[in-house]
Amino acid sequence: MKPFTFKQFTIEQSKDVFRVGTDGVLLGALADVDDASSVLEVGTGTGLISLMLAQRNLQAYFLGLDINEDAEALTKLNFENAPFHARLKNRHQDFKTFVTEERFDLIVSNPPYFEESGSEKDKIARQTVELNFRQLITNAAQLLSENGIFSVIIPVEAGEVFISIGKENRLFLNRRVSIKGIQNSNAKRLILEFSSQKKEINESEFIIEKSPRQYSDQYLELTKEFHVFK
Repeated sequence: MKPFTFKQFTIEQSKDVFRVGTDGVLLGALADVDDASSVLEVGTGTGLISLMLAQRNLQAYFLGLDINEDAEALTKLNFENAPFHARLKNRHQDFKTFVTEERFDLIVSNPPYFEESGSEKDKIARQTVELNFRQLITNAAQLLSENGIFSVIIPVEAGEVFISIGKENRLFLNRRVSIKGIQNSNAKRLILEFSSQKKEINESEFIIEKSPRQYSDQYLELTKEFHVFK
C-alpha cells in the first residue's frame, strides 16, 4: 500500500492495518497536547496520531499500545523513521490488561466503535468486541495524572453514552468539538476531552469541507503544518 507523506514524517501503510484517515488527522491536530510531558495512545494503528502530537509538542514522551501485532510492527517502523523517534515507543499490548505505575498527562484514542464488520482488520481496529467504551474509559481514568486529559474522537451518536460513562468514572467533559463532514450538514464526529476537574465546557464546531472535495479554510489552516497540499 502506498505510503502517506506528511511534511515532517511518512506513514507506511498496510492492507492489514486500518489506514490513515481524517478522524486520526483531526485528533492528532486538535487534541490538547500543549502541557503534556507524557502521552499514551491507545490503539496506535499506523502511529499517525502520536506522530502528529510529537510534532506539535517537542518535549513530550510517547507510548503507543496496540493489540494487533501487525499494527504494532507498523507503528514501530513509522516511529523509528520519524525525526522525533527518540521520544516515541510502542508495545504490542491489550489495553484491558495494561498495568503500569506511570501516570500520563494525555491519553488519546481513536477507539473502536463499529458493532459489526466484514474484515479481520476492522474486527480488531473498529469493533467494540476487543475494547468497549466502558473498558477504555475506566482504564484511562486510572492512568491519568492529576491534571491529565483524556481525548477521543467518536461518532456523534455515541457522545452522550460516552460522557455518561465518563462521569461514572469521575471524568468530566471539558471540551467538545462537533465535526461536520461538509458545510450545512449535521455533525458526524465528536472530539471529546475529559479530566478529573469540573470546568466550563469549551464548545466549538469544525467543518472539514466547504463543498464536495474542497477542504474548508478551517481544515487547511489546522493541518497546514502536516499535509502536503498540491
